[in-house]
Amino acid sequence: MKTAIILAVSASTLAIAGNAFAQDMQPSDEAEPQSAQPSQGLQEIIVTAQKRSESLNDVPLSITAASGDQLADQGITDVADLVKVVPGFTYTESAYATPVYTLRGVGFYDTSLAAKPTVSVYQDQVPIPFSIMTRGATLDLERVEVLKGPQGTLFGSNATGGAINYIAAKPTDYLEGGLSATVQNLGEVTVGGHVSGPLSDTIKARFAAQTVQGGAWQRSYTRDDELGDQRFTSARMLVDFEPSDALRFELNLNGFIDKSDGQAAQLIGVVPLGNPARLGDLATYPVAPENNRDADWTDTQAPKRDNWFYQAALRGDLDLSSAVTLTSITSWSEYSHDTAIDPDGVALRDYFYNTTGDISAFSQELRLQGEMGNLTWIIGGNYAREKTYQQDDAGPYDQSTSAYNFVDAGLGGPFFVYSQYARQKFVNKAIFANVDYDIGDLVTLHGGIRYTDTDIDFAGCTADRGDALGQGIENLLNFIRSGAGLDPITIADDACVTIDSSTLTAVEVIDKLDEDNVSWRAGIDLKPSPDALVYASVSRGFKSGSFPLLSASDANQFSPVTQESVTAYEIGTKLTVLDRTAQINAAVFYYDYADKQFKGRVVANPDIFGPLEALVNVPKSEVKGAELQLDLAPTDGLRFSIGATYLDTKIKGSFVNYDPYGNQVDFAGSSFPYTPKYQVLMDGQYEWAASDSISPYIGANLSFQSDSKAVLGDARATPSDDLTSRGGLTIDDYVLIDLRAGLKLAEKYKIGAFVRNLTNEYYWNNATRITDTTVRYAGRPRTYGVTVSASF
Repeated sequence: MKTAIILAVSASTLAIAGNAFAQDMQPSDEAEPQSAQPSQGLQEIIVTAQKRSESLNDVPLSITAASGDQLADQGITDVADLVKVVPGFTYTESAYATPVYTLRGVGFYDTSLAAKPTVSVYQDQVPIPFSIMTRGATLDLERVEVLKGPQGTLFGSNATGGAINYIAAKPTDYLEGGLSATVQNLGEVTVGGHVSGPLSDTIKARFAAQTVQGGAWQRSYTRDDELGDQRFTSARMLVDFEPSDALRFELNLNGFIDKSDGQAAQLIGVVPLGNPARLGDLATYPVAPENNRDADWTDTQAPKRDNWFYQAALRGDLDLSSAVTLTSITSWSEYSHDTAIDPDGVALRDYFYNTTGDISAFSQELRLQGEMGNLTWIIGGNYAREKTYQQDDAGPYDQSTSAYNFVDAGLGGPFFVYSQYARQKFVNKAIFANVDYDIGDLVTLHGGIRYTDTDIDFAGCTADRGDALGQGIENLLNFIRSGAGLDPITIADDACVTIDSSTLTAVEVIDKLDEDNVSWRAGIDLKPSPDALVYASVSRGFKSGSFPLLSASDANQFSPVTQESVTAYEIGTKLTVLDRTAQINAAVFYYDYADKQFKGRVVANPDIFGPLEALVNVPKSEVKGAELQLDLAPTDGLRFSIGATYLDTKIKGSFVNYDPYGNQVDFAGSSFPYTPKYQVLMDGQYEWAASDSISPYIGANLSFQSDSKAVLGDARATPSDDLTSRGGLTIDDYVLIDLRAGLKLAEKYKIGAFVRNLTNEYYWNNATRITDTTVRYAGRPRTYGVTVSASF
C-alpha cells in the first residue's frame, strides 16, 4: 500500500513537470557537439550502437540513450547510477568491492577482480574488460548508450545482457570550457571542469578533470564513528588529429585515483558457521537499526580503497574510398587494487581481509565497413589479452566460530590468519561480420556472425599465513591418509592448504579452460513511414567460462564454470507520433538460457567440509519480459518520460544445490537473484523563459523496483526466525524520488538545487551471508545540495 500511494503521488507530480528521457542531440556523428535543447518537439537522437552513426529510431535494437546534461542533472556519476534512467538495469553492491551489473535479468554475481561481466562497458567503443575498472567512465560525457539483449556479434562475448557505451564529449573547433562545483549536506564536495579547442589547423584537444571529496554518510550505531568519505579523482585528455580529409586519429588518455572509504554492511542476524558455543560477543550483538545510515565495522580495519586505473586508446580511421573506411582501435589498460574489506556488519574480528591485485589489458580491433548500393557491411577481427592477479589476506579473526573448527574437531589450531590468491591470463581472438540490406524503403534485413576463441590459464589456492591452519589441514589429511594406508605428509609454513581430494594432498590448483563459440544475429525491419519502425530479431550470445577466487578448502571449488549461452527472441516497435511531440518504444522478448552461471555450492569427495562455495552451471533457464518507453514534449520547455520493464525469470527443470545455510534444495522454478519483476522510471522537467537571459527550471525523477532475491530459492526460509522477520536474503521493493530546480543565466551560468531520496526511503540492493552473520547493503539516505556551473 505504501508503495502504491507513493507511486500515485509521484506520478501526479511528474506529470506537471517533465523531461524527455533521452535528451535531445544534434543529428551528427559522435565526434560533433550536441545541440542545445530545443523549445518544442522531440529531436532526432544519433547513436553509434551498430558502430556507425544512425538515428536512434532507425536502429532495430532496444536502446536507452541519455545525454551528458541529463546525467549531470540527475546526479549520475557512476555506472551504478544508471538505475535512474535505464529500465531493466540493476546494480548490486557486492560484499567484496566488485560491482555487479544486471540487465534484463542477465547478470553474473562473482566478486573477484577477474570476474567477466555479462554487461560489458565501453568508452568510445574501447572495452573496459572488468567491472572493477569502470568507476571513472562517466566523466565529461556527450551521452551514454545502453544496448539491451545479447550484443555478441559486434561487441563480443561477455555481453549476453547488453553493452554500455559511454561517449566522451569531444574536442571542439573553437576554444571553450566550463567549471562546476557541487556541495552536499553530508559534506561531499565535487569540483570539475574542462577546456577544449584547436591546437593547430589539424589538431584539437579536450582536457577534463573532476575530484570528489568528503561526504561520510554511514555512522556506527555502537560508537562515535563515521564512514563513507569519497576521495576520488578522475581525468581525461582527448586529442584529435586530422592530417588529411581521408585520415583521422583520436587519442584518449584517461584514468582515476580512488582512495575512498568502502561501504559497511548492516547486521540483520547471526547464524554461526561453527560451534554456537564459540559465538562470544557475537551472540548478543545488536542488529542494525532499519535506516540507511546506521551500520558497523571494525575500527582498526575500516573499509578503505587505494586503487588507481589508467587507459590509453588510439583510434584511426582511413577512408579507402567514399564508401569504404578502415578503422583500427588499440587500447592498453592498467589497474591496481589495494582495498580493506570488512563485510560482516559488526565491530568484532569475525571476518575481514585486505585485497591486493592488479590487472593489465590489451585490446586491438581492426575492421572494414562500407556501403554497396542497398547493402551496409562491416567485417573485422579482434584480439584481447588480460592478465590478472588477486590476493586476499584474511584475519586475524579470532572471534569467528570457523576459526575454532579444527579445535572442536580435535585437529589443532585455532587458525586466525590465511590468504587466497589467483593468477589468470585471458586470451580472446575473434572475427566478425555484419550486414544490413534494404529491400526498397519498406524492409531491411539484418545479419551478423562472430567466431570467438577464448583461452584462460589459472593458478591459485588458499594458503596458510599463521601455521595453525596449515597444521590443522596437515593433521586432517594425515588422519584420512592413515585410514587409507598412505604415508603421512608435511605442509610447510605459508604453503597452499587447498585439498586435492583425489590425492589427499594440499596443492596449488593449476588449470586451463579453452572454449570457442559462434554468436549470431538475424532480423527484419518494417518501416511503413519515416516515423514508424517494427522489428523482429533472434540472436545467440555467449559469456565465457570463469574461474572463481574464494576461500577454497577443496580444489573442486576452483573448478571453472563453462561458457553460458542465451538465445534471444525479440519483437519491438519505435513510433514517433503527434507531430513529433511523442515517442513510443516497446518490446517483448524471450531468452532461452543454457548453462547459466550462478554462485552455488559443491560437495567434495570425500566429503570433509560439507557444502562449499563454488560457481555452478544451471542447465536450463529462461527470461520472459516486456519494456515500454514513452517520451513526451507537448509544449515549449516541457519534457516528460516514463519507462517500465516486466521480467519473469525462472530455472527450468530440476536443479539441486545448496542454499547459503547449507540446506539441500531443488531450485526448480526459482527466479534469478537481483532481478525485480517490475521496474518503473519517470522523469520530468519544465523550463521557461522568465526574461531574455533567465530561464528557471524544475524537475523530478522517480524510480521503482519491486522486491527481488539475493539468492536462488526461498530467500526468507532461513534457519532463524529473527532473520525471517527481517526479510532474510530478500531485497524489498522501494521507491526513490529526486527533485531538482534552478536557474540558467545568459546561457553561460547555471545554479541548481537538488534533493535525492526525498522521502529518506530505507532500501538496500544486496543481502548476503558472511560466515557467522547475515547482512545487507543499504542505499544512500536523503541527500540535498547545490550545484553551480559556468561556461566560456
